[in-house]
Amino acid sequence: MKQKIVKLVKFATVTAIILAPAVVFGYNEVQGGLQTSGLSGLFGTGGLTSSRSLPELIANAIRLMLLFAGAIAVVFVIIGGYQYLTSAGNEESAEKGQKTLTNAIIGVVVVVLAYVIINVIVNLVSSNSGFGG
Repeated sequence: MKQKIVKLVKFATVTAIILAPAVVFGYNEVQGGLQTSGLSGLFGTGGLTSSRSLPELIANAIRLMLLFAGAIAVVFVIIGGYQYLTSAGNEESAEKGQKTLTNAIIGVVVVVLAYVIINVIVNLVSSNSGFGG
């Protein structure tokens, strides 16, 4: 039990150190970084409500869900890597971490491929030169 508490405190400390720059630079800097990174351009300035047609609304909703799924998959990659690195020779713990890491990487690949497929379909449907026109 004591080892779990020590690991949790270490993990919380490392997480706080990693996230500290975002807090220090303030909300405006983080928001400016999101705008320059292209994440705000994913949905426009009005979010899902800025959609002008039903296919665009559906595509934006799917993109939003894929964004959350990708974030969750990346969190599981971090968790699996942490489990694997902190197994300290325990084969069961190492195997658990390896399974988590493998499944999370598969999840990231599936999310990326789904995003690409959705964008290709939306571009084909919405363009005049594609199959829809």
